[in-house]
Amino acid sequence: MAPKAENEPVAATTSNKDEKKDKEKTDKEKKDKKEEEEEDLSDEDRQLKEELELCVTRLDESDANLYANALTSMTDLIRASTTSMTSVPKPLKFMIPHYDKMKEVYEKIAAGPVKSQCADVLSCLAMTMSEERECLQFRLKGNLTTEGIELWGHEYVRHLSGEVVQEFNSLPEEADDKRKELMHVARLIVPSQMSHHAEAEACDLLMEVEQLDQLIQYVDESAYPRVCLYLTSCVPYVPDPENTNLLNTALDIFKKFNQLPQAMRLALQLNDREKVEEIFNNCTDTTIRRQLAFMLGRQQFYLELPEDTEDYDDLNDIMSNVQLNNHFLNLGRELDIMEAKIPDDVYKSHLDNVRSYGGSSVDSARQNLASSFVNGFINTGFGKDKLLMEEGNKWLYKNKEHGMLSATASIGLVLLWDVDGGLTQIDKYLYSREDWIKSGALLACGIVNTGVRNDCDPALALLSDYVLHSSNVMRLGAIFGLGLAYAGSNRTEVIQLLLPVFADSKSNMEVIGVTSLAVGMIAVGSCNGDVTSTILQTLMEKSATDFKDSFAKYLPLGIGLCYLGKQDAAEATIAALEVIPEPFRQTATTLVEICAYAGTGNVLKIQQLLHICSEHYEAEKEPEKKDKKKEEKKEGEGESSKDGEGSGSVDLSGQQAIAVLGLGLIAMGEDIGSEMMYRTLGHLMRYCEPVIRRAVPLALALTSVSNPKLNLLDTLSKFSHDSDAEVAQNAIFGLGMIGAGTNNARLAATLRQLAQYHAKDQNNLFMVRIAQGLVHLGKGTLTLNPFHSDRQLMSPVAMAGLMSVLVAMLDVKTTILGKSHYLLYGLSTAMQPRMLVTFDEELRPLPVSVRVGQAVDVVGQAGKPKTITGFQTHTTPVLLAYGERAELATEEYLPVTTIMEGFVILKKNPDY
Repeated sequence: MAPKAENEPVAATTSNKDEKKDKEKTDKEKKDKKEEEEEDLSDEDRQLKEELELCVTRLDESDANLYANALTSMTDLIRASTTSMTSVPKPLKFMIPHYDKMKEVYEKIAAGPVKSQCADVLSCLAMTMSEERECLQFRLKGNLTTEGIELWGHEYVRHLSGEVVQEFNSLPEEADDKRKELMHVARLIVPSQMSHHAEAEACDLLMEVEQLDQLIQYVDESAYPRVCLYLTSCVPYVPDPENTNLLNTALDIFKKFNQLPQAMRLALQLNDREKVEEIFNNCTDTTIRRQLAFMLGRQQFYLELPEDTEDYDDLNDIMSNVQLNNHFLNLGRELDIMEAKIPDDVYKSHLDNVRSYGGSSVDSARQNLASSFVNGFINTGFGKDKLLMEEGNKWLYKNKEHGMLSATASIGLVLLWDVDGGLTQIDKYLYSREDWIKSGALLACGIVNTGVRNDCDPALALLSDYVLHSSNVMRLGAIFGLGLAYAGSNRTEVIQLLLPVFADSKSNMEVIGVTSLAVGMIAVGSCNGDVTSTILQTLMEKSATDFKDSFAKYLPLGIGLCYLGKQDAAEATIAALEVIPEPFRQTATTLVEICAYAGTGNVLKIQQLLHICSEHYEAEKEPEKKDKKKEEKKEGEGESSKDGEGSGSVDLSGQQAIAVLGLGLIAMGEDIGSEMMYRTLGHLMRYCEPVIRRAVPLALALTSVSNPKLNLLDTLSKFSHDSDAEVAQNAIFGLGMIGAGTNNARLAATLRQLAQYHAKDQNNLFMVRIAQGLVHLGKGTLTLNPFHSDRQLMSPVAMAGLMSVLVAMLDVKTTILGKSHYLLYGLSTAMQPRMLVTFDEELRPLPVSVRVGQAVDVVGQAGKPKTITGFQTHTTPVLLAYGERAELATEEYLPVTTIMEGFVILKKNPDY
């Protein structure tokens, strides 16, 4: 009910009275509260508060002589406060009501030292009281010295550096003077951070104000390891060109403190030939030079040394990996695994609970071929086996034509790295009546020379006559052999020998594809113009039918390998590929691009590739396309309809398969990216077309080569029973890749079960056998992982070998399961012993005890944290699994390099 009208004014007056009462109440409450608070304050706090208020009153008076003393005592009071990290310091809290008053005081003080002293105090007060970066503004008006800034404590320094960064990032383009002023402040803050062990913050500040090159002058002997570790750990997370800038800064710091092995590692990571040569030539200590040579040998980075260099022979031998075979065999003797194994030691078929219906006695050529591969893989590098060395010819004739090629080539794997002794054993097969066996022997000669450089160039001498041989079979063995033997050497004479094959009228698509792969491997990561222009020329001359051939993909792969890891250097060539007809154009450009960003972990490229995968193409050859959930159908429809006007839509599924492979290839560079990729690839597997699903197992395997993680084992073993035969075959091969050379017992058992499951299917069984061979690669002493030196460096040669096989696997029916299974030998460039061998300064093997444990990431941690956990003590030589690190167990020797991996030279510790 509405109240009566005349009552309204009365109501209004009563409410006014209430308000007044309330106001009085709140004022009273406030007063009480204030009194209570003051009562709560301890005597010390009350005294502090009174002293601060006295200072403010002094400053408010007109006598200018009192100002200096008042400010000094105020500064002392504020600085003397100690407090917990979570609450505002007491003096600052008591000063909150007087902040505006202080600003007025500052305005009226005449210019001079007192005014800047007042600005200093205000800058500190602004830390808790102001939002508009006044801390920085008053600091710029105050005393600008490192001591003046440090005076106010580390929390203030941290706050100030934060404001510098915010201000710097919000400046307009033309504000150069302001920019210089901020850079000056940053340079004052950095020494303070360095002296208080906040190296990471100092690096961040300089990165933000684009002054990273100034860092080197602030780093001292005690701080450089932490600074450089931080800089190199940031590399995967910053965009291009900043990442190279970080590496260059760390490299300069290492050079300043004469840490040449570490500087060399960064120069190799940058893939910068000039820097590598400079570091190597400036090194005067012979022991360190030898260690540098070992590092270059492991990366297969050859330097041409002048012949008058001191200990030229030693350095050259080390860099050419001449002794690799001997050291590997020493390791074999130490571990007592010298006895040759036969494929059945791996198959363990006597354990199978399958009753054979008289079928097992029949030799199938297919299974003999598988056994040839397995025999090569398990005895890799040991120089002895039981199938080929004892009665070689008999075994070779148990294979069919192209099977003979691969079977003969497997001798090369058994004799891997043994150039002097190996070639004589292969020689007899070069005089065989069968072209297939001859060709296989040529390929074996190439495999033996992989990763080892010999001054006599035996591979070039033996193989060069067959490059333009009248029979294409002979060409294949010779060309692929040369590609493997000289991978990564960028030797002009070898490349010039191979280039004419492209234009030769007799060359079929297979020969041209293999030639492209071979020159790509030789020129890997070198941006060699001759190679790229010749392959581009060949691509332009090919017809649409040629592009349908499964070997067509090797032409752009050859270009991609030239730019491996070179990032934006490949852009001009990618633009040149635009003239090729669709749909092969997209496949080619994507393939070159993923190679250019291989192992970089570049997030933007990964997004781009995911976008390619999310588009939808209905291929004509798959009418029974299942109706799958499609979430990401965003822009695909618009684009494909534009392309498809008039000609019927273009089938870009080839490009999608390459894009999936690229996801694994780019993400494998860093751990977090690989873990995220595991989930993404799972989505692709569930929701995408068959073409994409077939490439997913390969991408999964690529993120974790020779590192059998449980979640990957489970996922891939699930895919290995897939209804799509190619998904199953690629998953089985993927299992072989993630377990390569690990002897993983769980994986071996999984593969034995798979062999029984696929016993009736020749193709799948062949794949299972190959995977079993890979898991026991070199009896469990080798790795295929292209990353080494604490997973910091990617070996381009190893990456090229993996890519050559994975591209073949995209079309597994016609390549590996067809007649081109010899492409599996591309893996030989990636095979490296995963061992640690220690030498004394005279390069004699020196057994010492080392602790081997899981590596721990210690970047940015305080003090001297332990770098490994859960260690066991062994005597060198020892095997290191993926993600393991070694350190010396005693102080008796000092390692020349900080990363204990591969070949390490030890010096006697003078203080021991």
